[in-house]
Order: sequence, then structure tokens, then C-alpha cells
Amino acid sequence: RVQAESVASTWCENASDRNARGALPRQESGRERERGERERAGAMPFARFVQIGRVALVNYGPEYGTLVVVTDVIDQNRVLVDAPNMVRKSYSLKRLALTDFVVDVPRACKKTTLVKALEEADVVNKFKATRWGQKLAAREAKANTSDFDRYKLMVQRMKKSAAMKRELAKLKKQAA
Repeated sequence: RVQAESVASTWCENASDRNARGALPRQESGRERERGERERAGAMPFARFVQIGRVALVNYGPEYGTLVVVTDVIDQNRVLVDAPNMVRKSYSLKRLALTDFVVDVPRACKKTTLVKALEEADVVNKFKATRWGQKLAAREAKANTSDFDRYKLMVQRMKKSAAMKRELAKLKKQAA
């Protein structure tokens, strides 16, 4: 038992870090730590609210991948959305992923007002520049590759790997 305690005490800097049953505390993940810091600072846990002008991404259905703007809130579960190349329609919030972008438009605005506000805010290009937009673009590019394109990528990876192995072998030989 003494040996086990000495080994356990090396896992943490101080043996007094243990709880009443003698177990070590669970390590927090980065996201949990950030959430705890926000809560201690009094910040709200959510940053993206459903509001008029909020830009959202359709994550299910025929308009999948389309950026839309919330033009009106119908009830707790549904909103009215509009986009430049789409007919205004009601959408469930379950089918939308809210982004960080908000466009300054009035409630139930005309299509021309919405298009003008989107162009002024340059929302589409700003979204494409985010990591989220880049991931979606990469996923779409990968889905659009042909079998021959995938073969060419495989050959390139093999050549790169062989070159790295040759260089590593040279360095090992020089070190020895």
C-alpha cells in the first residue's frame, strides 16, 4: 500500500489533491476550462442568438450548405429565412446552424434590402475565410474529385513518403 501511494503521489504534484475516496481529480479539457472561465467572469454561455439578421447555414434538406438570413422569428422552434437565390420560407431551427455573422436588416425586409445588406457586409466571403467555411469547401472539393484525381493524389503521397524516408536514412547514416 505504501508503494502504491508513492507511485500515485508522483502522478500529481501534491498528494493532498486527492478527494475523500483517495482518487485523483479529473483533468478538465480545454473547452471545459474556457466555459468555467466564462462562467466565473459572468459572461453568458451562448454567443450566437436567434435574432433578425442572424446569418445561418442550412444543415439539412434540399438547400443544404446554403447561407441564409433570419428575417423573422415565428415561434420558439421556427424562423423565416431568406437568401438571394432562394424563396423566403419557414425553417425549423434544428435544420439551421447559426454563424457568428449578423446583418443589419429590418424585420421581414424586402429581397432587395436583404441582398444589398449582404453585399455591403460581404458575409459570403467572410464566411468562406473562416475555418468552418474552409472545412466545407475542402469537403466539397474532395467529394467532387474523380477516381483518377484520387489516384494521382495517392501517387504524390507515395513519392513524398519515399523522399522523406530517403532523407531520414541519409541523416541516420550521417549521425552514425
